[in-house]
Amino acid sequence: MVLIKGMPGFFENKIVWITGASSGIGEALAYELSKEGAVLILSSRNESALNRVTMNCQTSRENILVLPMDISNIPEIESKTLLAIEKWGRIDFLIHNAGIAARDMIEDTDLSVYRAVMETNYFGPVALTKAVLPSMIRAKNGHFIVIASLSAKFGVPKLSAYAGSKHALLGFFNSLRLESGKKGIRVSIVIPGFINTSILEKAVDGKGNISGKNLSVNEKGMSAEQCAVRILKAIKRGKQETLIGGSEIVSVYIHRFFPAIFNKVMANHPMKKLRQALPRFFK
Repeated sequence: MVLIKGMPGFFENKIVWITGASSGIGEALAYELSKEGAVLILSSRNESALNRVTMNCQTSRENILVLPMDISNIPEIESKTLLAIEKWGRIDFLIHNAGIAARDMIEDTDLSVYRAVMETNYFGPVALTKAVLPSMIRAKNGHFIVIASLSAKFGVPKLSAYAGSKHALLGFFNSLRLESGKKGIRVSIVIPGFINTSILEKAVDGKGNISGKNLSVNEKGMSAEQCAVRILKAIKRGKQETLIGGSEIVSVYIHRFFPAIFNKVMANHPMKKLRQALPRFFK
């Protein structure tokens, strides 16, 4: 499928629902989509932040529905979906961006933390997808975009809860693609590398306490704005899966073709020693 560069009008008047829209990649996507004339549904737990994002969007306020929602609150998802569909009659794109991170050693991480991460990163998106899917199937049109992570491709020390939830997302949405492709449903999976957002600052430790610490690799990573532009470009091109980031995305291929070397290096120091051990891959 050959698409025209830029694809003017691709998102114009399309109904796009973004979860986790109050900060980071979700916020940046809202701004880029508003420039392209999309009609937006913005969700997160932080209503005041959503209102701030709305005011900064380059579109009419009438073309944005602020729909506060805790994605981990499964019982409220169906009612929120009804409100979203009633507003404009359909959902063309659903961008699953909401998520939380947990960072700690496995032996120091309570089971309750694993459950909390899975509720937000996996069961919430699954429940929302199941709520929206019937209307898309009736319309024979719909596109799910999943913001995953490099951690969806391989394990990372101290990220067992986060990596596990993202692995689960890939399994579910790859299955959805195979089941529903003939029904007009499309699935795009985005694998971001190091993106300069606050996700690690908001990450919890093994006891559920917010760490408040970022990592230098994230601070030096691609901006959320650059990431958003590349995500939309991948959607326009019909990409089923796309890697977005700097040289760190090469780690996916190293893991695939040299798993023993990859695992030995990553066990000692993620990414830094991987670059030192395999410099030719990170030129």
